[in-house]
Amino acid sequence: ASFLCRSRRFPSTKAESMDGVRERTGLRKVESRASITEADDLDLSRLLERPRLKLERKRSFDERSLSDHAAAGSLQPVDSYESMLSLGAMRSVLDTPTSSAHNSFEPHPMVAEAWDALRRSIVLFRGHPVGTIAAYDHASEEVLNYDQVFVRDFVPSALAFLMNGEPDIVKNFLLKTLQLQGWEKKIDRFKLGEGVMPASFKVSHDPIRKTDNLTADFGESAIGRVAPVDSGFWWIILLRAYTKSTGDSALAESPECQRGMRLILALCLSEGFDTFPTLLCADACSMIDRRMGIYGYPIEIQALFFMALRCALSMLKQDAEGKEFIARIVKRLHALSYHIRSYFWIDFQQLNDIYRYKTEEYSHTAVNKFNVIPDSIPDWIFDFMPARGGYFIGNVSPARMDFRWFALGNCVAILSSLATPEQSVAIMDLLEERWDQLVGEMPLKIAYPALESHEWQIVTGCDPKNTRWSYHNGGTWPVLLWLFTAACIKTGRPQIARRAIDLAENRLSKDGWPEYYDGKLGRYIGKQARKFQTWSIAGYLVAKMMLEDPSHLGMISLEEDKAMKPPIKRSASWTI
Repeated sequence: ASFLCRSRRFPSTKAESMDGVRERTGLRKVESRASITEADDLDLSRLLERPRLKLERKRSFDERSLSDHAAAGSLQPVDSYESMLSLGAMRSVLDTPTSSAHNSFEPHPMVAEAWDALRRSIVLFRGHPVGTIAAYDHASEEVLNYDQVFVRDFVPSALAFLMNGEPDIVKNFLLKTLQLQGWEKKIDRFKLGEGVMPASFKVSHDPIRKTDNLTADFGESAIGRVAPVDSGFWWIILLRAYTKSTGDSALAESPECQRGMRLILALCLSEGFDTFPTLLCADACSMIDRRMGIYGYPIEIQALFFMALRCALSMLKQDAEGKEFIARIVKRLHALSYHIRSYFWIDFQQLNDIYRYKTEEYSHTAVNKFNVIPDSIPDWIFDFMPARGGYFIGNVSPARMDFRWFALGNCVAILSSLATPEQSVAIMDLLEERWDQLVGEMPLKIAYPALESHEWQIVTGCDPKNTRWSYHNGGTWPVLLWLFTAACIKTGRPQIARRAIDLAENRLSKDGWPEYYDGKLGRYIGKQARKFQTWSIAGYLVAKMMLEDPSHLGMISLEEDKAMKPPIKRSASWTI
C-alpha cells in the first residue's frame, strides 16, 4: 500500500496535478472523445453508450482458474489459485517487486517528446481516434503500408494510452477491428475463415465528399500473401488489458465481443490431423512477416496462442456457447503447456541429452520422440548455451528443432505463465549471461543468431531485406523493450530493465525513433528502417511507465494457474 501511494503515472490523470505536469513537460491536453457513432457500424455504437461498471473483488471477471470451470462442470475439481491483481480502483502488486528510490525517477526529457510523437500518429475515423499509424516518417518517399493501423503495432500504443488513463481510443480500436472481422475475406478465389482478424486497416479521406472510408488487409496485400495468425490473439489480449485497466467488463461481455472471441477460437481449436496441441502456421504469419524459416510451430505464435486462450478463458460468459468453448480451452491449455514446457525447452542439460540422442527409434518408449538427428544441432549453440540459463527454442516438429532464440515468444511465455517460475528465472539468467549477444548496445534482438551465407540463401530465399544481422534476421527492435521490461518486473529483476532503458535513452530519440537497428550489437540504424516508428515510441513509453508503476503489469501479465502446474516429470524415455 505504501508503494501505491508513492507511485506516479506520467502524465498524471488527476485533474489537480495535470496542468502542472503539462506545463513542465510540454504535453498537449487531449480531450476525451466519444467513440465511433457512424450508422453503418453494425450497431456497435450502442456498446459505447453503456455505463462502465465498477467491479467488485469477487474474481467474477479476473483470471478464473481452471478449478472455477471445474466447479461449473467443465472439469474435475482442481486446486484454485489467487488472482494476481484486483480489478478495483487500486491495483495490487502481488508477486511484483515494490518500487525503490532508484525507480522513483523524474520523467526523462524523451518522455514528453515520445508522447508528442505518439499523439501525432493518431488516426481519426469520422472524427474519432481509432488507432495509430505504423510510422510517421515525412522524410521517406515511399509510404508503402506504413500509413496504416496494424493490429500488432497498435498494442504498445494502446497500453500507453491505457496506462495514461485514456481508454477511449483503445475501445474504438477494439470495436472497429471487430467490425472488420465480419467482412468477407478473399484472396484470389479462396475465402478465409470467418474469425480472421485483419493485419491492418487504412483510413482514407475523400475531401470532395467529406467522408472517411476504411480499407482492411487480411493478408491479400501482404508480402507473401500470408494471413496474420497473431492479430486475433493480440485482439483478445488487448481486450483483457482494456478490461483490467478500466474495470469496464461491459465491452468484453457484449454479444459482439463474445462472438468475436468465439470466431477466433473456432479457427484455432478446430480438430484436424494434428498430433500436437501446438498451432501449425505458415512462414511470415506474425511479427516476422517475411520468409525466415519459422513455418511449422513457431514459439511466438504458440506463446501468443497460450496467452490468448487464458485471456479468453477469463472473459467468456458461462452461457451455452461459452461453456462449450471453455471446456475446449481448458483441455487445450493443459496439453499445450505440457508440450511446450517439455519439448521446446532447452538448457545445458537438455542440450547435452539431445546431443546424445539415438535415432530411428520406434514405439512409445522412444527417447528421441521427434527423431531429431544430433548432427543437425548447429555449432553456435554449444558456445552460446551457458551453464546457468535456458529458453524456449524457436520451433519443434518432426526431425527438426530450430534452436534460434526469439525474444517475443520467450517474453510472452513469461508474461502468460506458459513458462514455469523456474523456466522464467532461467530465461532471465540467459539474458544476463548473454547480454552482449541478445541486447548489445540497443535492446532487443528479435532473433539470434543471424542466418548467413548458404543458410541465408536457402531459408530466406536470398531476401535482400533480411540480410545477416538486419531486420528480422538478427536485427534489433526497440519495440521489444516493453515486453522485456514487463518480463523483468514479473521475475523480480527491474534493474535489468532499467539498464536496457538507459541504453535506449542514449540513442533512440537522437536517431529519430527508428524501426530497427542493424549489426551484431545493434549499433547501426537499420538500412531500410523507417524513422518515427510508432511502436518504437510507444514501446519506450510503456516500458518507462511500467518501471515507474509496476502495478501496470497486471494489464498484460497472468499469474500461474496451479491447475496447470503438475510437476513436469519427463518420462523414462527422456533419460539416457
